[in-house]
Amino acid sequence: MADGGASGPRTAVVLAGGLGTRLAPVVGPRPKVLAQVLGRPFLAFLLDRLAASGIARVVLCTGYGGGQVRAYFGDRHGALALAYSREAAPLGTAGALRLALPLLDEDPVLALNGDSYCDADLAAVWAAHHASGAAATLVLAEVSDAARYGSVATDGDGRVVGFAEKTASGPGWVSAGIYVLARRVLEEIPRGRPVSLEREVLPRWIGRGLRAERSDGTFIDIGTPRAYAAADAVLGSLLA
Repeated sequence: MADGGASGPRTAVVLAGGLGTRLAPVVGPRPKVLAQVLGRPFLAFLLDRLAASGIARVVLCTGYGGGQVRAYFGDRHGALALAYSREAAPLGTAGALRLALPLLDEDPVLALNGDSYCDADLAAVWAAHHASGAAATLVLAEVSDAARYGSVATDGDGRVVGFAEKTASGPGWVSAGIYVLARRVLEEIPRGRPVSLEREVLPRWIGRGLRAERSDGTFIDIGTPRAYAAADAVLGSLLA
């Protein structure tokens, strides 16, 4: 099994199977990752970002609308080679990663949510993960109101010490949807049933090598109509 080394990963996996129930009134029956931003599917911007970071291959975890995703992107996106892991029934974020594990050729594994974008330095995150000896590293972004996300608490050494529920309003550090995960973390995920990475898997690794890296990069997600409505302006400003 290949180890990407501290210089950076060559393969990434993107969670692209979300149903997008809250977005359905504005994007119709298409999956969330195909929601149009600046005239392109949101996923295209994420793939562009991965390619610019030196990634050569991306595994897309699809589910609802998986055929639409594959029909649009095919086997390549620019210089990126694309592979697909499609769930037959919803498996949750962690279950989808477990299903895709045979297609992932590195240890650790770089994983990203397909409905959020953070302009983090992926090579720096990867190097920090290796240097720390962590089992799992998640990237954090600071938002003005953490109520919709739930915040992540860390100690002075960057170790994650707790996850807050989606209730406390006000500014906070939240998961930016970027993870570096040792294969043993993914191998512990139960097969064949829905499992949440955020609610079930990562909390179990507190005290067992779960760390966080704070990023000051721009962070957006398209999980709600309000957030999606702001995506054109935010991404447009970032990419100008």
